Amino acid sequence: MQALSKTEEDLMNHLWKLEKAFMKDLLEAYPEPKPATTTVATLLKRMADKGFIDYKLYGKSREYFPLVKKKDYFSKHVNGLIKNFFNDSASQFASFFTKETNLTKEELEDLKKLIDNEIKNK
Repeated sequence: MQALSKTEEDLMNHLWKLEKAFMKDLLEAYPEPKPATTTVATLLKRMADKGFIDYKLYGKSREYFPLVKKKDYFSKHVNGLIKNFFNDSASQFASFFTKETNLTKEELEDLKKLIDNEIKNK
């Protein structure tokens, strides 16, 4: 799976949230200042070429929808991050993440609960 550029990722996030959308729906999802219609059209074409989205034609209008689930996309990229930057070590990643993100004690406790639950389920 190829990576999306930052602008493609922004657009993809709108499409994941909407689940399916026409161009006008996507433009409405952006905050001001909104991108040009031609910019969004170019991004949609690139994303379709990469296999992330597809569309259904209704006359001359296209209704876009994602082909890749958000969870699958980010899971692949987090795993790639762990492999490429943390020597394929989830422990090194967790250590970095917990030390460098200024998590509160409560957030760390919540993470611990999540990990404990995963351990129970293994």
